[in-house]
Amino acid sequence: MPYIELRKTSDARQVCYAPHSHTHWSLGAVTAGKSTFSYRDTSYNISTGDLVLMNPHWVHACNPIENEPWAYMMLYVDTRWLTDLRYQAGLLASLCWEDIATAVISQPVLYHGYRAMAACLLDNQRSLLEKQTVVVGYLLEVLQWLAQESCQPQPKVPGELMAVAAYLDMHASKEISLADLCAYSGYSAGHLIRTFKQHFGLTPHAYLVNRRIQLGQRELKQGKPIIETALKVGFNDQPHFQRTFKQLVAATPKQYRKSLGE
Repeated sequence: MPYIELRKTSDARQVCYAPHSHTHWSLGAVTAGKSTFSYRDTSYNISTGDLVLMNPHWVHACNPIENEPWAYMMLYVDTRWLTDLRYQAGLLASLCWEDIATAVISQPVLYHGYRAMAACLLDNQRSLLEKQTVVVGYLLEVLQWLAQESCQPQPKVPGELMAVAAYLDMHASKEISLADLCAYSGYSAGHLIRTFKQHFGLTPHAYLVNRRIQLGQRELKQGKPIIETALKVGFNDQPHFQRTFKQLVAATPKQYRKSLGE
């Protein structure tokens, strides 16, 4: 099932994230305690039984409250696969991703369904067919529930900024200067940094670092060595890659690769 990943953290007091985003859609469940959930420009206090939802590329972070114990599980779902699931279920008019407005769900039925789905995925005695059936069934239940809420349109990103983001995506492993981006966009340095963060939730530099970590995760999934991955995605050395990776993924590259069975 390459279209999903499930993360389970039993004691998240020491798990702190810097603001970051993912290329996939994420659905998490707080299984114990409470924490803060920062999502774009809004902060939520979440606790046991709450579900959190994160659209692809939306900046977010979940962190503990004054060292209070909390635990969570997070399901990462491939955006293309989920788009197709929504389309086939009649929840999208076309095969084009649409963001979901809801950030937090407090529905006991959906929470317990999440726990049951996760238990199935983590059970080595369950068959592949059963796991696939449970995942699809649960996600459709959540999506049907969400369909009643309309997504608030987001401010349109200027074409120049979209071009800068695409340029950063394409050249993420290379050395890029602010002067390069200003020349590419036609913006002054201050205006570029301010407006880019306004629309993307990160400065151009933070966006670039986040993209490099996403590429690093992809390389590690393919079984590439950590040092090779670090250099390939644009870091000067392995220690810098490891520190940054842990800030955004809350796991070292070695721990991440081990969780994939490598």
